[in-house]
Amino acid sequence: MEGTITPTFLESVVKYMRRIVVDMQNYLFADAIAQALENADSDFDVRRSESPDKTVEFCELCKPYALLMEVTGCNTPWKLEERLRIRDEVKKKLPLCKIVLIVDENAEKKLAMRVLQAKKDGLIDNFIYGSVSTTYLSAVIDTL
Repeated sequence: MEGTITPTFLESVVKYMRRIVVDMQNYLFADAIAQALENADSDFDVRRSESPDKTVEFCELCKPYALLMEVTGCNTPWKLEERLRIRDEVKKKLPLCKIVLIVDENAEKKLAMRVLQAKKDGLIDNFIYGSVSTTYLSAVIDTL
């Protein structure tokens, strides 16, 4: 029947969507990033991790194209060292998953420099400053 969407068609569409997992301290910020990515590119399927201690398991379950994680200097689960530990665990299980860190370069200048160095050292695939536009964010994720 013409115009009917079959399960096979839906499976093929979902198969080609790029799943993005977002792990952020602030749920409102995570939600805004998810909406911006979904609005910018229809093939992004954005999911939010409930908490950093569940991110690795969640990534194993949904097998994302990319993992976006916020980095802060003051709260333990969001510190750079913890984010790099999560990165190591995710990369062991999903070596093709892209790792992107988000840092507030205005409030966390020294941390932003450390994140930049992590990119230079090849520890992460990219980073985003918190002050960038949603258009730029989606363009970076699209080009990973």
